[in-house]
Amino acid sequence: MVELSAEEKIALSDVRAEKSNDMLSDASDTLKSGLFNTSVNRSYYAALHSARSLLILKGIDPLQHDGVKTMLSLHFIKTKILPENIIKDFKNLLSLRTDVDYGDFESIDKKEAEAALKKTKSFLKVIEHERKKLIKEMTSPTKKV
Repeated sequence: MVELSAEEKIALSDVRAEKSNDMLSDASDTLKSGLFNTSVNRSYYAALHSARSLLILKGIDPLQHDGVKTMLSLHFIKTKILPENIIKDFKNLLSLRTDVDYGDFESIDKKEAEAALKKTKSFLKVIEHERKKLIKEMTSPTKKV
């Protein structure tokens, strides 16, 4: 757990959410440019930064991809705060990103890149909704996280 004040957690969360939105924009732009592998990469990183923007609000700051996946599952999926499909989508995006970044013969077509971008947009929407809820709770005069 990271020892930050509520204000620091919220500020860091906001920076990560903004970074997530930038990556989402990059994913969309590269898709339109026909750079499908790059679009999948940016889609995954949009999801990663979004997940990290949520986790930091609980003082959780994993540095590795698997750590983000594990902590998101442990603190938000197993507790039923977020639906199970969120972690499935994250794992799928991670797998696609790993394939295109490290696979010697892997490539993604337009349809797969479009599906990854759609999945990412949905992921970000759910995470952002929960992020805003947590921030509201943290800033409520009756409750501090």
